Amino acid sequence: MPPHGGAHRSCSLDRAKQAVRTMIWYALTASDAIHDSSVHGRIPHFKGAEEAAARLATLPAWQRASVVKAVPDSAQLPVRARALEEGKTVYMAVPKLASLKAFYLFDPAALTVPPAEAAARRTAAAIAPTVEVDALRPLDLIVLGSVAVNRNGARIGKGAGYSDIEFALLTQAGLGTPETVVVTTVYSFQVAETPIPTTEHDAGVDLIVTPEETITCANPHRSTGVDWSVLTAEKIAAIPALAARQVP
Repeated sequence: MPPHGGAHRSCSLDRAKQAVRTMIWYALTASDAIHDSSVHGRIPHFKGAEEAAARLATLPAWQRASVVKAVPDSAQLPVRARALEEGKTVYMAVPKLASLKAFYLFDPAALTVPPAEAAARRTAAAIAPTVEVDALRPLDLIVLGSVAVNRNGARIGKGAGYSDIEFALLTQAGLGTPETVVVTTVYSFQVAETPIPTTEHDAGVDLIVTPEETITCANPHRSTGVDWSVLTAEKIAAIPALAARQVP
């Protein structure tokens, strides 16, 4: 149980993160920059996601990658589809990591539907086998969704925390290494010019790709593994892949 002061700081940090999210969500809505009917509470499905994916595909880090771990969000669908079209192996988390076999495996050589269809979140359960963390191949590229990110590589998602838990799990398993490139694709308004509040377990990014720009981040923070101290017993129990790695 964290001390009272620690709990207070955590609540203050959560409020600060939510203020940044709310600012970005309102800015995107006001600018008609999203496909979502309501973006609040979501990773924004931004207009120009295809162009951002095309820009990402021109980068050496992408061209070198043969194994990609990508989030299931709609904004990153063009990234997943392009990866499969180019013959890359793609892993994607099952919803809420609610299975011991916590990742879908998309093998481009074994697809039974076109890559763009295979990459859609609604299709995954029907066509892709699930695998445990230890069955994953080492990752060359990790693609994260973001609500906000800044040029230092600090990012925040929608607040559920699953991307950071996934990242920590993969790092602890030795699959995400210092050589693994971490990237997010976003709309230009999602690149905040102000500091983004983060904690020790929040994963930073090496590259930010918008439809118009590629930003290389200097010394982004990397999680070194699962920070058990910030996870409740209920959260651990709800994620079998996490519970399986907890040391009694």
